[in-house]
Amino acid sequence: MSFNFEVPSALDHFQCLVGHDVAFPLLEAATSLAQEAVPELDVQDVLFQVDGLAERLRKTIPWGATAMQRHFMLNEFFYEKLGFAANANDFADPANSYMHHVLQTRRGIPISLAVLWMELAWGIGLKVDGISFPGHFLVKVRVDEGIIIQDPLTGRGLTQSMLSERLEPFREGWGLAEDDIAPLHMFLVPASGSEIIERMLRNLKSVYVQDDHKPLLLGVLNRLIILCPKDADNYRDRGLVLAQMGQRNDALRDLQTYVRMAQAPHDLTLIEARIEVLRAAR
Repeated sequence: MSFNFEVPSALDHFQCLVGHDVAFPLLEAATSLAQEAVPELDVQDVLFQVDGLAERLRKTIPWGATAMQRHFMLNEFFYEKLGFAANANDFADPANSYMHHVLQTRRGIPISLAVLWMELAWGIGLKVDGISFPGHFLVKVRVDEGIIIQDPLTGRGLTQSMLSERLEPFREGWGLAEDDIAPLHMFLVPASGSEIIERMLRNLKSVYVQDDHKPLLLGVLNRLIILCPKDADNYRDRGLVLAQMGQRNDALRDLQTYVRMAQAPHDLTLIEARIEVLRAAR
């Protein structure tokens, strides 16, 4: 008797990964985001390489080291010995969000470097969280002496005044008057694993829109819908991409879903007109 087993697709695998509420596999989920661009990517090999780095780091930590000492040694290992830093030459390169590429080149953007840094931090028993700060992803480290907010590009600790200064460019968009105080504490709440992956996907979405790379953009939107199935805008955006790719029936279904789900959408007239065009072309 023979059995035929269907190999799960990359999207099936992603759906399984992000379905975890407890012990969210952040590094694995983040690494899998490159699979549309690199179908042959071995995600498990990336995890194996990072495990190797974590083991190297653990061997340098003396017994009884405090959290502050471990934090210092991790930064020395990550930024000085391994040489991780910003990809200052091309911040908009989508490869900055591909974990296997960041691991190989030692160059990335704040959120991709943060994912690797946090994985190593957890491996030496540090209590760390990602912070989805406006404009620039950060990490939070809990030590006996208090809390350290760190820039994952450099390992530099940030003071309250530095953080407040980073909020200044967003003041006008929030409708704050000149004398109003930006609510700093609201932006230092730990981000969940799914929130981190969503931010990484939205970064990639922005790059693929700019590059007009529809197949890769479609892959990102497929993942966003798996991760955030109640976000109506994702269905609209995927429907518009599918329409541009000539997949009328699928596009029609997504746009109809958007109209049904969205609460008083500002673009309702435009989307309904697009739906009528797609119906007429069937």
